[in-house]
Amino acid sequence: MAQNSPTQNNNNDTKFVTFLGKGGSGKTFSAVFAAQHYAMAGLKTCLVIHSQDPTADYMLNCKIGTTPVTCNENLAAVRLETTKMILDPLSKLKQADARQNLTQGVLEAVVGEELGVLPGMDTIFSALELEKFVGFLNNKNQKNNPKYNFDIIVYDGLSTEETIRLIGATGKSRLYLKYMRMLAEKTDMGRLAGPSLVRLVDESLNAGVSSSGLNGKLTGEIWDKLDHMLEKGSSFITNPELFGCYLVMDLSDPMSINSALRYWGCAVQAGALVSGAFGVTRSGYDQDHLETAKKTFSPLPFASYPSVSFSDPLKWEDIMHNGQRNDAQELLNASKSGSGEYMQPVTFDPVNKTVTLLMPGFDKSEIKLYQYRGGSELLIEAGDQRRVVFLPSQIQGKVGGAKFIDRKLIISMR
Repeated sequence: MAQNSPTQNNNNDTKFVTFLGKGGSGKTFSAVFAAQHYAMAGLKTCLVIHSQDPTADYMLNCKIGTTPVTCNENLAAVRLETTKMILDPLSKLKQADARQNLTQGVLEAVVGEELGVLPGMDTIFSALELEKFVGFLNNKNQKNNPKYNFDIIVYDGLSTEETIRLIGATGKSRLYLKYMRMLAEKTDMGRLAGPSLVRLVDESLNAGVSSSGLNGKLTGEIWDKLDHMLEKGSSFITNPELFGCYLVMDLSDPMSINSALRYWGCAVQAGALVSGAFGVTRSGYDQDHLETAKKTFSPLPFASYPSVSFSDPLKWEDIMHNGQRNDAQELLNASKSGSGEYMQPVTFDPVNKTVTLLMPGFDKSEIKLYQYRGGSELLIEAGDQRRVVFLPSQIQGKVGGAKFIDRKLIISMR
């Protein structure tokens, strides 16, 4: 394989790549750069834009629509619009309801085109659409569907905050599913309505459980199936060969650098392994800015690319073959976010009974700890994110103390 060719995973699953950064830091440019890089390396690539901002259209010299459009060899692009994405799940829900007759025909009367977008819908429906492209819930090979036949999906979301919530969605959903199941199985209302509602969800999502006969065992199988799907989604996010998450910052803007550092911590809180960081150069940039940023984000792999003039249509062949950009391309090629224990979000030391949490971008005063389930779980709250850590039996107990050293929170158990 050529030096600048991305590593492909063994089972040919679709890889997902996304970028986190402050608005105006170069997030969209990084996404387009990555899409062009992978496409020119021979991988079938799709750039997925969830925004009405036409910047990507200009960079690609291509009109991006709501279905994948070919921009150049190996590269397609698509724009997600929530008003359009509502229609397909609603259609599947109607089909499932027609088989079960749960709403007695009321749902059939709902016209999808008349539904508007409410807050929160953008992330939910983009997650459903990205599942079609990537298959992170079922880990299915998407190659059987020509519409979603891609090796790489590069995603430029509405905002970094929404993308981080999207990253943590499957892990958080498992907790909600757990309590919904308890309500369905342990309350009179749940035992009455739960089986039909679960079956409706199952058939709508094509979970693949046989629809013959409705009994407690089959309902339990559906709950287990849904939990297994979400577990696969969580595993996908923590697999660096399938999920690439990169920070982006403007090297000449201290606020952009500080925001990227904070987003690193938020991404870790959401359950992601951050793969590296990119620095975008602007006017006033010098080598000192680059060295400072590298130290700030060490030991994350770090790369930069000089600014590009947008006065004329971009010539990507020239941009990608500029020797100065080899470090950026090499970072995109990397299949792992780094090595060593330091980069692990959580590490356990049974001998000293300690838990070490990677918490970049936060200080100790911002972090809150809670304990539940008899000391077997830790809940860490920081940066508008909550993360549950399940403790090994050797170190379960009460929190004895905590200290913050070099972006790591070290918790002693007793």
